[in-house]
Amino acid sequence: MSGYNRPLVEHLLPAVWDAEAAYGIRHLQAPDSDMPKGTIDKRAAGTLFAHLADIRYAWVTAPLSLGKRQALVLRYGADLHDDEAGSLQGVTGRAARYRCDRGVGKLTAHLNGVEYVDGYETLPDTTA
Repeated sequence: MSGYNRPLVEHLLPAVWDAEAAYGIRHLQAPDSDMPKGTIDKRAAGTLFAHLADIRYAWVTAPLSLGKRQALVLRYGADLHDDEAGSLQGVTGRAARYRCDRGVGKLTAHLNGVEYVDGYETLPDTTA
């Protein structure tokens, strides 16, 4: 599966450590709950469960350093702010944020099957 971006990965990360978090994750392309429902083509149904499986697998297989893994667990698993996470890691809050930012970038690249390049999310698309 491809087409992962930073906001989607950040949205899915809490479900890596908390299986019940999936119940609180809203499918980003689903209609609002108060909107009328039409018929659904099962072949074009949502991909939320595939995304959840992918993010869990990526967590195990992505080439992340221990510091980046710790930063991601503290931010998305324990919901700690940068200063708290940095204090637990023995670094500044800014360093914890940097680790977390690079960790999300590496996970996103891994999910898309590309090599991580710092800031690759903002590179122009040259495939057109």
